[in-house]
Amino acid sequence: MTSRPGEDEFRQFVTAKAGQLFKVAYFICGDWHDAQDLLQTSLAKLYVAWQRIEQIEAADAYARKVLLRTYLSQRRLKRSSELPVDVHDLGARLVDPGTDHELHLTLVAALRMLPPRNRAAVVLHYLEGHSLAAIAEYLGTTESAVKSLNTRSLRQLRAQLGDTREVLFQR
Repeated sequence: MTSRPGEDEFRQFVTAKAGQLFKVAYFICGDWHDAQDLLQTSLAKLYVAWQRIEQIEAADAYARKVLLRTYLSQRRLKRSSELPVDVHDLGARLVDPGTDHELHLTLVAALRMLPPRNRAAVVLHYLEGHSLAAIAEYLGTTESAVKSLNTRSLRQLRAQLGDTREVLFQR
């Protein structure tokens, strides 16, 4: 069985970046299993497009863009049939030992209350540290739209989190 050209580079990329991409997927989905499905679907799409990615540095940005657009597309399809569920303790597996798990679960629950695009903007900017320009590119919108999403989202999170927000959003 012969491998496709670039397959080794793809495997190296996935080995190096899958953990971080999963964290993004988890925080925007708010569900462990949905995040696994989202990551798998996104990596499959990335694999198909891998030959067209000219620089390995561009692969990280492209992977995030695919992940976010896949998530938003799936959310549009699921919106009418989705039922709310409780946040499970599975999210505690994402954090490093010594992290305040209760605080982590509080953050996940608060993020789940945001609309999908707002959640994606907040996760990418405040938890991942991406610039507004990069987020605008990922979401296919303008920087000013990302600013508006973040402003509205932070107002909503502040109302939900109260004093906890100082620990979570120190930017």
